[in-house]
Amino acid sequence: MSVIVILFCLIAIVSHTFAFYLPGVAPHDFKSGEEVELKVNKLSSIHTQLPYDYYSLNFCKPSEGIKPYSENLGEFLRGDRIENSAYEIFMTEEEYCRVLCQVTLKTQHVQDFKHAVTNEYHHNWIVDNLPAASIVDNEQYVTTQYVGFPVGYTEGKNFYIYNHVNIILEYHNVENDGHRIVGFYVEPLSVKHAFDKPWNGKGDAPALSSCSSGKYLSYDTVKQKQTVTTGPLVFTYAVEWRESEVHWASRWDVYLTQNHAVPDKVHWFSIVNSVLIVLFLAFMVAMILVRTLNRDISKYNRLPTDEESSEDREETGWKLIHGDVFRPPTELPMLFCVIIGSGVQLMICAFLFVIFAAIGFLSPANRGSIMIGMLFFFVMMGSAAGYTSARLFKTFKGTSWQICTLLTAILFPGIVFSIFFSMDLLVWSYGSTGAIPFLSMLAILTLWFGISVPLVFLGAFFGYKVDPMEFPVNVNTIPKEIPEQPWYLNPLLTCMIGGILPFGACFVELFFIMSSIWMDQYYYVFGFLLLVYFILGVTCAEISIVLNYFQLVSEDYRWWWRSVLTSGSTAIYVFLYSIAYFSRLESNMTVTYLLYFGYMFIISVGVFLVTGTIGFFSCLYFNHMIYSSIKVD
Repeated sequence: MSVIVILFCLIAIVSHTFAFYLPGVAPHDFKSGEEVELKVNKLSSIHTQLPYDYYSLNFCKPSEGIKPYSENLGEFLRGDRIENSAYEIFMTEEEYCRVLCQVTLKTQHVQDFKHAVTNEYHHNWIVDNLPAASIVDNEQYVTTQYVGFPVGYTEGKNFYIYNHVNIILEYHNVENDGHRIVGFYVEPLSVKHAFDKPWNGKGDAPALSSCSSGKYLSYDTVKQKQTVTTGPLVFTYAVEWRESEVHWASRWDVYLTQNHAVPDKVHWFSIVNSVLIVLFLAFMVAMILVRTLNRDISKYNRLPTDEESSEDREETGWKLIHGDVFRPPTELPMLFCVIIGSGVQLMICAFLFVIFAAIGFLSPANRGSIMIGMLFFFVMMGSAAGYTSARLFKTFKGTSWQICTLLTAILFPGIVFSIFFSMDLLVWSYGSTGAIPFLSMLAILTLWFGISVPLVFLGAFFGYKVDPMEFPVNVNTIPKEIPEQPWYLNPLLTCMIGGILPFGACFVELFFIMSSIWMDQYYYVFGFLLLVYFILGVTCAEISIVLNYFQLVSEDYRWWWRSVLTSGSTAIYVFLYSIAYFSRLESNMTVTYLLYFGYMFIISVGVFLVTGTIGFFSCLYFNHMIYSSIKVD
């Protein structure tokens, strides 16, 4: 185990320190004067979780018309809607205060802008595949809270709109007079513009008396701010180019390493905390295996002496239930097989996803790749789900294998799709871009019924072809009566204990993951995540084995469901933690409650399946090992 931990630590260090990722696009070398396209994405807010199309507000529209860019399925699932803009930017050519357009705000426009400002909606701009990072003052670039910049802000009862932006682009020189864009920052300002003479918004704009020629606007030079009110509204922008020593491969560091010291310390604190929990549980398991089990096995296997009577040799403890310990569960055996099959599918899917993300194939720099990767691995692992549930159901001597296989193929995905589709209808009713288009929904159904379901049945076919699992002891015909159990082995109590330790091993990393999902932050430390995933699995295995042993010593052989529920109860703590985390969104909209807790319920069910499956296989292996080590008459 120590070798694997060291290996994963090395992966975490290398993937983080050297920022090894594949951005998904080749670098583009711009020539001086070449047009640099600025694209606009959705308007997003962490308070509502309802993204909207950029042009749903009365912003300046491009003269050639709005043109959407092709998006992959992952981008649609994230609610991205990328379109062209009216901004004209040319490589190394600077602008100081260029008029973009003048729009006229009507009452409905004013209400829309005030709603966006109140809920802290943000622009999401893109230049050369780089998202815009905000500037909060004249010297420091930050992306600690949001990527992008706000639509406006409030002071008291006044609403102000950011109608001027200083677009700062950093570039790195390459051979043959080429330039690569390595930084994209936006400094938003609210400026009440005034023209030297009246302008109706058509033709060339006259000079602005609110802008000085050849100088950039700043917070200090703005005299009057633009309120959100009916009437004409002028949008302007400036473009500044700065040469940088940052190489193209490292240009995402400002987004991925928002603070170069604190996150590393927090992540390593999480790892150390988790390793301590693992070592504590490993010590308990070692005490059971090395001392208690060895003593039990030696006692059960030694030959009786002449002085020993039959009463002295009476079986006690876990050996006494050897004829019942592998008796199939009497309560919902088919559902048990379906849960384990789905758990195997998710467990392998999560492992492959984290591996590929850690080595860089699934990078946040390639929008939508993470969502596509998750869908791909889940669909392809349908064969593992079918094989596992089929063989386990055959071991239980089940007869309705068709129903078992069908439930494996549709139960968990059906629950996820039902909630997802309900949330999609809800989001669609609000006119949000978070609603999945019909063709994308059709693509998801095709992946499910066209690929995943057939793979589940294919895996089940091979699962029923192989022999059932063999156990080291035979199962008695008549089940043994279970004695009254001590209070500390109450199923509810053991489940609560069994779930809190695995949750404690991963809750710090869970905070960063949830911040990525709900707070528009980038998650990038997949090396750490790989290590935490391994630690979570080891913790689930160890706590399940410990509590399983105590249960067998008390002559309770109903361990099948208990092994799943013990470690699977980690999901309860995940959901409870999500309730506490919800306060960070500061939302009072009903739709946000439904979206948040609907999707967190899906995540919690997935955590239950993964951790419960790990607990089951750990207990199965443990029981197989200890009962194959004793002699049974």
